Amino acid sequence: MAPQMNLLGMIGGTSWHSTIVYYRLINELVGEKIGTQGNPPLLIHSLNIELMRSGDKKKINETYLEVAKKLQEAGAKAIVICANTPHMVYSYVTPKIDIPILHIADATGKEAQRLGIKKLGLLGNKPTMTGGFIQSFLQENYKIETIIPDEEFLKESHRYVSTELTQGNFTDTAKSFFIQQMKLLQEKGAEGIILGCTELPMLIAPGDFDLPMMATTQLHAQMAVDFILKKL
Repeated sequence: MAPQMNLLGMIGGTSWHSTIVYYRLINELVGEKIGTQGNPPLLIHSLNIELMRSGDKKKINETYLEVAKKLQEAGAKAIVICANTPHMVYSYVTPKIDIPILHIADATGKEAQRLGIKKLGLLGNKPTMTGGFIQSFLQENYKIETIIPDEEFLKESHRYVSTELTQGNFTDTAKSFFIQQMKLLQEKGAEGIILGCTELPMLIAPGDFDLPMMATTQLHAQMAVDFILKKL
């Protein structure tokens, strides 16, 4: 008999490359648990990435709330937002719906806690690095300090993510840039690095640097799978 699985809602599209990675990972990880004769039930709503690029926080918040409510009404028992940056809506949307949003920083914090890490460097696009929503969650829930690159490097990091990585373009130049940022964060005391962009683990492999790397997408997908297979 096929196992009972909880219906998960997924909000994707930022970018669609990221959403594909989430979808593949969740199916593969569930398959490792139940076998490949079945797959998890999923509801996917893929947004236009232009919404996030508009920078209109009010519209972003309202759109994510509207989508979350639709997924809830369709029967989803929890929601996963399939990227780092859109977690900026978490504090706005969560109190207005009746099902949980599985926070990407929660998955990251659990892994850092397991490794005994108290100070993390954060890499990603500018909104993720400077928005504070990852840092505050880790501090409030795990007492983990999060540091980011110096101001002079934020624009370049954002450019690589938004104009190359989210377009599926992975270059040696981008890889060298991010590894250099890891070295600078390590010099500031970082004990691990958050790869806070879904595409960054596609650019940088675990053996490319000598600190633990928190691939948020992998950790978040595993958290989603744990929920799908959890008995409610």
